Amino acid sequence: MFKKIKRLLGGKNENSKRYRSDFADYLNGKSLKCVTERVNGIEEVIGHKGAIIRRDDELLVYASQEVLLRTKVWDLQAGELLSLEGVVITAPDMEHGGEERTIIAYYSYWRKLEE
Repeated sequence: MFKKIKRLLGGKNENSKRYRSDFADYLNGKSLKCVTERVNGIEEVIGHKGAIIRRDDELLVYASQEVLLRTKVWDLQAGELLSLEGVVITAPDMEHGGEERTIIAYYSYWRKLEE
């Protein structure tokens, strides 16, 4: 499993453009059950039922019928939770004046179904 992820992400340099682009491709189309934002060490739910979408060079987190986060792929700092239930994204948000935000998007379906 780890070999598959390593091959998918192309290496370990998390600051490289290729890594960020590949990770955005990996996140593209993920269905979300909820999204939280970390503010002053406290997590608050900011959206339910949505998706992560990559459009050209931008990554959008959409939930509760609105765009919660829109950022350039190159500015993205993201990593999956150890449980693989979601992803932590830290990036400047172009949708809210460019302020840097940290959100946690929890996947609806995080386990792969056996065929």
